Amino acid sequence: MNREIIDINDYTILLEEASTIDNLIDSCFFDEPVIAIAFYGAGDVGLNVKFDGKTKEFHQTKGMVLSFYADNTVAFEHHVSKLKPLQCLVIATAIRNIKNLPNGEGRFLEKFLCQLVHPKDHYVEGPSFNMSPEMFLLVEQFFSNTYEGEIKMLFYKSHITALLSHYFGQLANQESIKTNTEQLEKIHLAQEILVSDLENPPSLTELAHRIGTNTNKLKTEFKAQFGVPVFKYLQNERLKKAYDLIKNERKTIQEAAWAVGYDSLGSFSNAFEKKFGFRPSQV
Repeated sequence: MNREIIDINDYTILLEEASTIDNLIDSCFFDEPVIAIAFYGAGDVGLNVKFDGKTKEFHQTKGMVLSFYADNTVAFEHHVSKLKPLQCLVIATAIRNIKNLPNGEGRFLEKFLCQLVHPKDHYVEGPSFNMSPEMFLLVEQFFSNTYEGEIKMLFYKSHITALLSHYFGQLANQESIKTNTEQLEKIHLAQEILVSDLENPPSLTELAHRIGTNTNKLKTEFKAQFGVPVFKYLQNERLKKAYDLIKNERKTIQEAAWAVGYDSLGSFSNAFEKKFGFRPSQV
């Protein structure tokens, strides 16, 4: 279990990473009431949030962004196992610090996360959605950087700003295109269909038919929800899965490429390098 806590510009940054051959429950609390945004990276750990005798469960956290308000009575339990490692980055701040945040971020919290800034319970949940590819890459860089001292702090400051910019940008995009509940369920069903069969995904026309909409609506509303076109999202999921297979499950490059639907090792390596900035052989 690796845990690092960094205080930067009235933010507290928590980096947690863990893997185990057995089952492990990691429980944590906050010392004071906070507003926080949790970014779940390459792992797929289970999460239970316990407060006031209630439990909120998250079974699939990989790629998830979760915003929340929590006081010191709320417990967060990560259920780590061999197949579900933990990789989580949390950006948190106390409500008393909101006016002091840099870059006008306090205004964005008030605008997009008002229910968290003015909470009515021990635990209040804000928007939850999947990270864009840019956000996913930034989160991965927090766990892979090798800088030390002042350079490391400079790295953290710049990447926190970039990550929050993408986060608030995605919230702004969601506000600009309001999708009704029924259509939103269809878009999430489309996303589930894609990730359930990365090796042999359906065509755009078939996918639209399976969720009961047309291709134009599927393309428009999928991009509004996830920030990228349908098959760009599919490609990103394929590459993230391949990364996980190589890094955490020790698969060969060829095995990882085949597992996510790439027949050409050259095409796979080129796409991998374009997304992550390094070749699969460097993982």
